[in-house]
Amino acid sequence: MWKFLVIVLGVGWLLGQLIRYFLRSKLAKFARHVNEVAKEEQRAQRHASASKDEIIVDYVPQKQQEKRKHEIKGGEYVDYEEVKE
Repeated sequence: MWKFLVIVLGVGWLLGQLIRYFLRSKLAKFARHVNEVAKEEQRAQRHASASKDEIIVDYVPQKQQEKRKHEIKGGEYVDYEEVKE
């Protein structure tokens, strides 16, 4: 009798763990899908509302973002020489 009860409880616990694992993986996959769809909608909305002269950047690589943090703030420095006429 005790052996049967322990086996039933063990199998029940194991099934619970397996169901929890599969539900988490399915929910994570669903969340990624929803995020991708939302990003596509935002991107389409930005492109639709942009004027002809506006530049839209969809993706900036991680290296480029880190590099920009260390650059000089306030614009680009241009070396020039004044010419008097």
